[in-house]
Amino acid sequence: MISVEEALARTTEAFSPLPGEEVSLEKALGRVLAEDAYAAVSHPPTDVSAMDGYAVRAKDVAQVPVSLSVMGEAPAGGAYKDEVMSGQAVRIFTGGTVPQGADTIIIQENTERNGETVMVVKGARDGTYIRRQGMDFKTDEVGLKAGRRLAPRDIAFAAAMNLSHLTVRRKPSIAILSTGNELILPGKTPGPNRIPGSNGPGLAAFVDSCGGNPMDLGIAPDDEKALAALATGAKDSDLLVTSGGVSVGDHDIVRDALGRHGLKVNFWGVAMRPGKPLLFGHFSGVPFLGFPGNPVATLVCATVYLRPAIDAMLGVCDGRTEEISARLTCNLDANDERQCYLRAHLSTDREGNMTATPLPKQDSAMISILSQANGLLIRPPNAQAAKVGECVTVIPLAGRHAG
Repeated sequence: MISVEEALARTTEAFSPLPGEEVSLEKALGRVLAEDAYAAVSHPPTDVSAMDGYAVRAKDVAQVPVSLSVMGEAPAGGAYKDEVMSGQAVRIFTGGTVPQGADTIIIQENTERNGETVMVVKGARDGTYIRRQGMDFKTDEVGLKAGRRLAPRDIAFAAAMNLSHLTVRRKPSIAILSTGNELILPGKTPGPNRIPGSNGPGLAAFVDSCGGNPMDLGIAPDDEKALAALATGAKDSDLLVTSGGVSVGDHDIVRDALGRHGLKVNFWGVAMRPGKPLLFGHFSGVPFLGFPGNPVATLVCATVYLRPAIDAMLGVCDGRTEEISARLTCNLDANDERQCYLRAHLSTDREGNMTATPLPKQDSAMISILSQANGLLIRPPNAQAAKVGECVTVIPLAGRHAG
Protein backbone atom coordinates (compact mmCIF):
# COMPACT_ATOMS: atom_id res chain seq x y z
CA MET A 1 0.00 0.00 0.00
CA ILE A 2 1.10 3.55 -0.64
CA SER A 3 0.41 6.60 1.52
CA VAL A 4 -2.43 9.05 0.99
CA GLU A 5 0.13 11.75 0.13
CA GLU A 6 1.73 9.63 -2.59
CA ALA A 7 -1.65 8.52 -3.96
CA LEU A 8 -2.83 12.12 -4.12
CA ALA A 9 0.36 13.25 -5.83
CA ARG A 10 0.11 10.51 -8.46
CA THR A 11 -3.52 11.23 -9.25
CA THR A 12 -3.32 15.01 -9.45
CA GLU A 13 -0.18 15.02 -11.62
CA ALA A 14 -2.18 13.15 -14.26
CA PHE A 15 -4.42 16.17 -14.85
CA SER A 16 -3.84 19.62 -16.32
CA PRO A 17 -6.13 22.60 -16.93
CA LEU A 18 -8.70 22.10 -19.67
CA PRO A 19 -9.14 24.57 -22.57
CA GLY A 20 -11.27 27.67 -22.15
CA GLU A 21 -14.63 28.49 -23.67
CA GLU A 22 -16.56 31.75 -23.84
CA VAL A 23 -19.85 31.98 -21.95
CA SER A 24 -22.29 34.79 -21.24
CA LEU A 25 -22.45 36.33 -17.78
CA GLU A 26 -25.79 34.60 -17.26
CA LYS A 27 -24.03 31.22 -17.52
CA ALA A 28 -20.77 32.11 -15.77
CA LEU A 29 -21.78 31.63 -12.12
CA GLY A 30 -19.65 28.95 -10.49
CA ARG A 31 -17.38 28.61 -13.52
CA VAL A 32 -13.60 29.10 -13.32
CA LEU A 33 -11.91 31.88 -15.28
CA ALA A 34 -9.45 30.60 -17.86
CA GLU A 35 -8.12 34.07 -18.69
CA ASP A 36 -7.74 37.35 -16.82
CA ALA A 37 -10.76 39.63 -17.27
CA TYR A 38 -9.83 43.22 -18.18
CA ALA A 39 -12.05 46.23 -17.57
CA ALA A 40 -13.50 47.67 -20.78
CA VAL A 41 -14.39 50.95 -19.03
CA SER A 42 -13.36 52.98 -16.02
CA HIS A 43 -15.59 53.20 -12.98
CA PRO A 44 -16.75 55.76 -12.33
CA PRO A 45 -16.29 57.04 -15.90
CA THR A 46 -15.94 60.65 -14.65
CA ASP A 47 -15.84 62.44 -11.31
CA VAL A 48 -19.29 61.89 -9.78
CA SER A 49 -21.14 62.90 -6.65
CA ALA A 50 -21.44 60.42 -3.79
CA MET A 51 -24.44 62.24 -2.31
CA ASP A 52 -27.50 64.32 -3.16
CA GLY A 53 -26.73 67.99 -2.69
CA TYR A 54 -25.01 70.89 -4.49
CA ALA A 55 -21.76 71.02 -6.47
CA VAL A 56 -19.84 74.17 -5.50
CA ARG A 57 -16.38 75.69 -5.27
CA ALA A 58 -14.79 74.93 -1.89
CA LYS A 59 -13.46 78.44 -1.50
CA ASP A 60 -16.98 79.83 -1.89
CA VAL A 61 -18.13 77.93 1.20
CA ALA A 62 -15.04 78.48 3.36
CA GLN A 63 -17.10 80.87 5.45
CA VAL A 64 -20.76 80.16 6.11
CA PRO A 65 -23.57 80.86 5.96
CA VAL A 66 -23.33 81.92 2.34
CA SER A 67 -25.93 82.27 -0.41
CA LEU A 68 -25.18 80.85 -3.89
CA SER A 69 -27.06 81.05 -7.19
CA VAL A 70 -28.38 77.68 -8.43
CA MET A 71 -27.53 77.48 -12.14
CA GLY A 72 -28.90 74.06 -13.09
CA GLU A 73 -28.96 70.34 -12.30
CA ALA A 74 -26.68 67.30 -12.71
CA PRO A 75 -28.81 64.14 -12.29
CA ALA A 76 -27.42 60.61 -12.42
CA GLY A 77 -26.91 59.89 -16.11
CA GLY A 78 -26.89 63.59 -16.93
CA ALA A 79 -24.55 66.57 -16.64
CA TYR A 80 -24.47 70.36 -16.24
CA LYS A 81 -22.69 71.56 -19.38
CA ASP A 82 -21.27 74.87 -18.24
CA GLU A 83 -18.53 75.73 -15.78
CA VAL A 84 -19.42 76.56 -12.19
CA MET A 85 -18.22 80.08 -11.47
CA SER A 86 -17.66 81.94 -8.22
CA GLY A 87 -20.88 82.39 -6.25
CA GLN A 88 -22.67 79.62 -8.18
CA ALA A 89 -23.97 76.12 -7.33
CA VAL A 90 -25.41 73.22 -9.31
CA ARG A 91 -28.06 70.91 -7.88
CA ILE A 92 -26.54 67.42 -8.09
CA PHE A 93 -27.75 63.93 -7.35
CA THR A 94 -25.89 60.75 -6.38
CA GLY A 95 -24.03 59.51 -9.46
CA GLY A 96 -24.31 62.83 -11.25
CA THR A 97 -21.20 64.15 -13.02
CA VAL A 98 -19.39 66.85 -11.06
CA PRO A 99 -19.47 69.93 -13.32
CA GLN A 100 -16.34 71.73 -14.41
CA GLY A 101 -15.26 74.36 -11.88
CA ALA A 102 -16.88 72.61 -8.89
CA ASP A 103 -14.57 70.80 -6.48
CA THR A 104 -16.77 69.78 -3.55
CA ILE A 105 -20.29 68.63 -2.73
CA ILE A 106 -22.45 70.19 -0.05
CA ILE A 107 -24.96 67.60 1.10
CA GLN A 108 -28.61 68.57 0.92
CA GLU A 109 -28.99 68.45 4.72
CA ASN A 110 -26.52 71.34 5.07
CA THR A 111 -28.44 73.71 2.80
CA GLU A 112 -31.63 75.76 2.69
CA ARG A 113 -33.14 76.19 -0.77
CA ASN A 114 -35.09 79.35 -1.66
CA GLY A 115 -36.12 79.50 -5.29
CA GLU A 116 -33.04 80.00 -7.47
CA THR A 117 -30.67 80.43 -4.55
CA VAL A 118 -29.37 78.07 -1.90
CA MET A 119 -28.06 78.96 1.54
CA VAL A 120 -25.09 76.83 2.60
CA VAL A 121 -25.04 76.55 6.39
CA LYS A 122 -22.11 74.13 6.71
CA GLY A 123 -19.10 74.14 4.40
CA ALA A 124 -16.95 71.30 3.04
CA ARG A 125 -13.34 70.90 2.03
CA ASP A 126 -12.09 70.35 -1.52
CA GLY A 127 -13.01 66.83 -2.71
CA THR A 128 -15.72 66.11 -0.16
CA TYR A 129 -18.27 63.53 -1.40
CA ILE A 130 -16.64 63.28 -4.83
CA ARG A 131 -15.88 59.88 -6.32
CA ARG A 132 -12.95 60.39 -8.66
CA GLN A 133 -12.81 58.97 -12.18
CA GLY A 134 -11.47 55.40 -12.05
CA MET A 135 -11.59 55.29 -8.25
CA ASP A 136 -13.03 51.75 -8.40
CA PHE A 137 -11.15 50.51 -11.47
CA LYS A 138 -9.70 51.85 -14.71
CA THR A 139 -9.92 50.79 -18.33
CA ASP A 140 -7.60 47.86 -19.19
CA GLU A 141 -6.93 46.99 -15.56
CA VAL A 142 -7.17 43.29 -14.60
CA GLY A 143 -10.37 43.02 -12.64
CA LEU A 144 -10.66 39.25 -12.20
CA LYS A 145 -7.70 36.89 -12.40
CA ALA A 146 -7.62 33.52 -14.11
CA GLY A 147 -8.27 30.61 -11.77
CA ARG A 148 -11.05 32.35 -9.85
CA ARG A 149 -14.30 30.48 -9.29
CA LEU A 150 -16.96 33.06 -10.09
CA ALA A 151 -19.36 34.09 -7.33
CA PRO A 152 -22.38 36.40 -7.74
CA ARG A 153 -20.25 39.40 -6.69
CA ASP A 154 -17.80 38.56 -9.49
CA ILE A 155 -20.61 38.51 -12.05
CA ALA A 156 -21.64 41.96 -10.87
CA PHE A 157 -18.01 43.13 -11.12
CA ALA A 158 -17.69 41.80 -14.67
CA ALA A 159 -20.91 43.55 -15.68
CA ALA A 160 -19.62 46.82 -14.16
CA MET A 161 -16.48 46.36 -16.27
CA ASN A 162 -18.84 46.33 -19.28
CA LEU A 163 -18.13 42.68 -20.09
CA SER A 164 -20.96 40.55 -21.45
CA HIS A 165 -18.93 37.33 -21.80
CA LEU A 166 -16.06 35.66 -19.95
CA THR A 167 -13.62 32.91 -20.92
CA VAL A 168 -13.93 30.03 -18.47
CA ARG A 169 -12.52 26.51 -18.23
CA ARG A 170 -14.51 23.81 -19.93
CA LYS A 171 -16.32 21.69 -17.37
CA PRO A 172 -14.52 18.36 -16.81
CA SER A 173 -16.58 15.47 -18.09
CA ILE A 174 -16.62 12.74 -15.43
CA ALA A 175 -18.01 9.33 -16.40
CA ILE A 176 -19.51 7.41 -13.46
CA LEU A 177 -20.03 3.64 -13.46
CA SER A 178 -21.44 1.69 -10.51
CA THR A 179 -20.80 -2.05 -10.29
CA GLY A 180 -22.41 -4.96 -8.48
CA ASN A 181 -25.09 -7.59 -9.02
CA GLU A 182 -26.81 -6.43 -5.84
CA LEU A 183 -27.60 -2.93 -7.09
CA ILE A 184 -30.85 -1.57 -8.51
CA LEU A 185 -31.76 1.92 -9.62
CA PRO A 186 -33.23 4.08 -6.83
CA GLY A 187 -37.02 3.97 -6.89
CA LYS A 188 -37.23 0.43 -8.28
CA THR A 189 -38.69 -2.35 -6.16
CA PRO A 190 -35.84 -4.32 -4.55
CA GLY A 191 -35.85 -8.06 -5.02
CA PRO A 192 -34.21 -10.56 -2.67
CA ASN A 193 -30.65 -9.51 -1.74
CA ARG A 194 -30.88 -6.34 -3.83
CA ILE A 195 -30.28 -2.77 -2.61
CA PRO A 196 -30.69 0.68 -4.20
CA GLY A 197 -27.46 1.96 -5.68
CA SER A 198 -26.54 5.21 -3.93
CA ASN A 199 -23.01 5.72 -5.21
CA GLY A 200 -23.99 6.76 -8.73
CA PRO A 201 -26.34 9.56 -7.68
CA GLY A 202 -23.99 10.60 -4.87
CA LEU A 203 -20.97 10.83 -7.15
CA ALA A 204 -22.95 12.66 -9.82
CA ALA A 205 -24.04 15.26 -7.26
CA PHE A 206 -20.47 15.50 -5.96
CA VAL A 207 -19.08 16.09 -9.46
CA ASP A 208 -21.71 18.73 -10.14
CA SER A 209 -20.92 20.51 -6.85
CA CYS A 210 -17.23 20.61 -7.82
CA GLY A 211 -17.93 22.23 -11.19
CA GLY A 212 -17.76 19.09 -13.33
CA ASN A 213 -20.18 17.55 -15.77
CA PRO A 214 -21.29 14.07 -14.57
CA MET A 215 -22.02 11.31 -17.12
CA ASP A 216 -23.92 8.38 -15.61
CA LEU A 217 -22.95 5.15 -17.41
CA GLY A 218 -25.35 3.11 -15.30
CA ILE A 219 -24.87 -0.04 -13.20
CA ALA A 220 -22.64 -2.85 -14.44
CA PRO A 221 -23.22 -6.43 -13.24
CA ASP A 222 -20.32 -8.55 -12.03
CA ASP A 223 -19.65 -9.73 -15.57
CA GLU A 224 -16.51 -8.94 -17.53
CA LYS A 225 -18.10 -8.33 -20.92
CA ALA A 226 -20.92 -6.19 -19.55
CA LEU A 227 -18.51 -4.20 -17.39
CA ALA A 228 -16.11 -3.56 -20.26
CA ALA A 229 -18.94 -2.63 -22.63
CA LEU A 230 -20.32 -0.01 -20.24
CA ALA A 231 -16.84 1.31 -19.42
CA THR A 232 -16.19 2.07 -23.10
CA GLY A 233 -18.86 4.78 -22.76
CA ALA A 234 -16.19 6.85 -21.00
CA LYS A 235 -13.97 7.11 -24.10
CA ASP A 236 -14.76 10.81 -24.64
CA SER A 237 -14.67 11.78 -20.96
CA ASP A 238 -11.87 13.41 -18.97
CA LEU A 239 -12.05 10.86 -16.16
CA LEU A 240 -13.78 7.54 -15.49
CA VAL A 241 -14.85 6.82 -11.90
CA THR A 242 -16.16 3.42 -10.84
CA SER A 243 -17.52 2.31 -7.47
CA GLY A 244 -17.30 -1.24 -6.24
CA GLY A 245 -15.41 -4.28 -7.46
CA VAL A 246 -11.88 -3.15 -6.57
CA SER A 247 -11.28 -5.19 -3.40
CA VAL A 248 -10.01 -8.80 -3.21
CA GLY A 249 -13.25 -10.80 -3.18
CA ASP A 250 -14.25 -13.29 -5.86
CA HIS A 251 -16.73 -10.78 -7.29
CA ASP A 252 -14.32 -7.83 -7.23
CA ILE A 253 -13.54 -8.09 -10.93
CA VAL A 254 -12.88 -4.50 -12.00
CA ARG A 255 -9.08 -4.58 -12.00
CA ASP A 256 -8.70 -7.90 -13.82
CA ALA A 257 -11.68 -7.54 -16.17
CA LEU A 258 -10.81 -4.04 -17.33
CA GLY A 259 -7.13 -5.01 -17.36
CA ARG A 260 -7.94 -7.31 -20.24
CA HIS A 261 -9.59 -4.40 -22.05
CA GLY A 262 -6.97 -1.68 -21.76
CA LEU A 263 -6.72 -0.72 -18.07
CA LYS A 264 -3.16 0.16 -17.03
CA VAL A 265 -2.83 0.34 -13.24
CA ASN A 266 -0.71 3.06 -11.61
CA PHE A 267 -1.44 1.95 -8.03
CA TRP A 268 -3.88 -0.26 -6.17
CA GLY A 269 -4.26 0.04 -2.40
CA VAL A 270 -3.80 3.08 -0.15
CA ALA A 271 -3.06 3.17 3.58
CA MET A 272 -6.34 4.84 4.49
CA ARG A 273 -9.62 4.01 6.20
CA PRO A 274 -12.14 3.96 4.60
CA GLY A 275 -10.92 3.60 1.03
CA LYS A 276 -8.04 1.09 1.22
CA PRO A 277 -8.79 -0.68 -2.14
CA LEU A 278 -8.58 2.59 -4.14
CA LEU A 279 -7.29 1.98 -7.67
CA PHE A 280 -5.84 4.55 -10.08
CA GLY A 281 -4.68 4.18 -13.66
CA HIS A 282 -5.79 4.76 -17.24
CA PHE A 283 -8.46 2.89 -19.17
CA SER A 284 -7.89 3.15 -22.91
CA GLY A 285 -6.09 6.44 -22.35
CA VAL A 286 -8.75 7.92 -20.03
CA PRO A 287 -7.70 8.54 -16.39
CA PHE A 288 -9.41 6.03 -14.13
CA LEU A 289 -10.31 6.12 -10.43
CA GLY A 290 -11.73 2.92 -8.95
CA PHE A 291 -13.46 3.53 -5.60
CA PRO A 292 -14.61 0.91 -3.09
CA GLY A 293 -18.31 0.07 -3.15
CA ASN A 294 -19.21 1.03 0.41
CA PRO A 295 -21.05 4.37 0.16
CA VAL A 296 -19.01 6.17 2.81
CA ALA A 297 -15.72 4.95 1.34
CA THR A 298 -16.83 6.15 -2.09
CA LEU A 299 -17.63 9.67 -0.95
CA VAL A 300 -14.57 9.92 1.31
CA CYS A 301 -12.39 8.96 -1.66
CA ALA A 302 -14.27 11.47 -3.78
CA THR A 303 -13.48 14.18 -1.24
CA VAL A 304 -9.80 13.26 -0.96
CA TYR A 305 -9.01 12.44 -4.62
CA LEU A 306 -11.82 13.34 -7.02
CA ARG A 307 -12.23 16.95 -5.91
CA PRO A 308 -8.49 17.74 -6.33
CA ALA A 309 -8.54 16.03 -9.74
CA ILE A 310 -11.45 18.18 -10.89
CA ASP A 311 -9.79 21.28 -9.44
CA ALA A 312 -6.60 20.45 -11.35
CA MET A 313 -8.60 20.28 -14.59
CA LEU A 314 -10.17 23.64 -13.71
CA GLY A 315 -6.81 25.17 -12.81
CA VAL A 316 -7.85 26.26 -9.32
CA CYS A 317 -5.99 24.04 -6.89
CA ASP A 318 -2.75 23.24 -5.17
CA GLY A 319 -3.50 19.53 -5.31
CA ARG A 320 -5.25 19.27 -1.94
CA THR A 321 -8.72 19.70 -0.58
CA GLU A 322 -9.45 22.27 2.14
CA GLU A 323 -8.18 21.37 5.60
CA ILE A 324 -8.68 23.38 8.80
CA SER A 325 -7.89 22.96 12.51
CA ALA A 326 -10.42 22.14 15.22
CA ARG A 327 -10.38 21.21 18.90
CA LEU A 328 -11.45 17.74 20.00
CA THR A 329 -14.49 17.43 22.23
CA CYS A 330 -13.71 13.84 23.25
CA ASN A 331 -10.73 11.55 23.71
CA LEU A 332 -9.48 9.42 20.81
CA ASP A 333 -7.48 6.19 20.90
CA ALA A 334 -4.14 5.85 19.15
CA ASN A 335 -4.37 5.16 15.43
CA ASP A 336 -2.86 2.29 13.43
CA GLU A 337 -0.79 2.48 10.24
CA ARG A 338 -3.66 3.70 8.06
CA GLN A 339 -4.79 7.32 7.77
CA CYS A 340 -8.35 7.46 9.09
CA TYR A 341 -11.17 9.80 8.07
CA LEU A 342 -13.70 9.93 10.90
CA ARG A 343 -17.14 11.34 10.20
CA ALA A 344 -17.56 14.25 12.59
CA HIS A 345 -19.76 17.16 13.56
CA LEU A 346 -18.00 20.54 13.34
CA SER A 347 -19.21 23.40 15.49
CA THR A 348 -17.91 26.42 17.41
CA ASP A 349 -17.55 26.83 21.15
CA ARG A 350 -18.32 29.92 23.25
CA GLU A 351 -14.86 31.34 22.54
CA GLY A 352 -15.37 30.99 18.80
CA ASN A 353 -13.02 28.01 18.39
CA MET A 354 -13.88 25.36 15.82
CA THR A 355 -14.62 22.03 17.50
CA ALA A 356 -14.84 18.48 16.15
CA THR A 357 -16.94 15.67 17.60
CA PRO A 358 -16.54 12.25 15.95
CA LEU A 359 -19.88 10.55 15.44
CA PRO A 360 -20.35 7.39 17.53
CA LYS A 361 -20.62 4.96 14.60
CA GLN A 362 -18.02 4.89 11.80
CA ASP A 363 -19.06 1.88 9.69
CA SER A 364 -18.22 2.62 6.04
CA ALA A 365 -21.55 1.18 4.87
CA MET A 366 -23.62 3.63 6.95
CA ILE A 367 -24.45 6.47 4.58
CA SER A 368 -26.82 7.95 7.17
CA ILE A 369 -23.84 8.73 9.42
CA LEU A 370 -22.04 10.55 6.61
CA SER A 371 -25.20 12.53 5.90
CA GLN A 372 -25.27 13.65 9.55
CA ALA A 373 -21.63 14.73 9.45
CA ASN A 374 -20.36 18.08 8.28
CA GLY A 375 -16.68 17.24 8.39
CA LEU A 376 -14.04 14.52 8.18
CA LEU A 377 -11.59 14.33 11.07
CA ILE A 378 -8.17 13.17 9.84
CA ARG A 379 -6.17 10.78 12.02
CA PRO A 380 -2.66 10.43 10.55
CA PRO A 381 -0.98 7.02 10.45
CA ASN A 382 0.29 5.91 13.87
CA ALA A 383 -1.15 9.01 15.55
CA GLN A 384 -0.90 8.90 19.33
CA ALA A 385 -3.97 8.97 21.54
CA ALA A 386 -5.56 12.43 21.61
CA LYS A 387 -7.35 14.14 24.48
CA VAL A 388 -10.18 16.64 24.76
CA GLY A 389 -9.07 20.11 23.66
CA GLU A 390 -6.21 18.97 21.42
CA CYS A 391 -6.05 20.36 17.89
CA VAL A 392 -6.88 18.03 15.01
CA THR A 393 -7.12 18.49 11.25
CA VAL A 394 -10.56 18.33 9.62
CA ILE A 395 -11.99 18.61 6.13
CA PRO A 396 -15.26 20.59 6.00
CA LEU A 397 -17.84 18.80 3.87
CA ALA A 398 -19.50 20.82 1.12
CA GLY A 399 -23.17 21.62 1.51
CA ARG A 400 -23.08 21.52 5.30
CA HIS A 401 -22.58 24.37 7.72
CA ALA A 402 -20.94 24.29 11.11
CA GLY A 403 -23.15 25.56 13.89
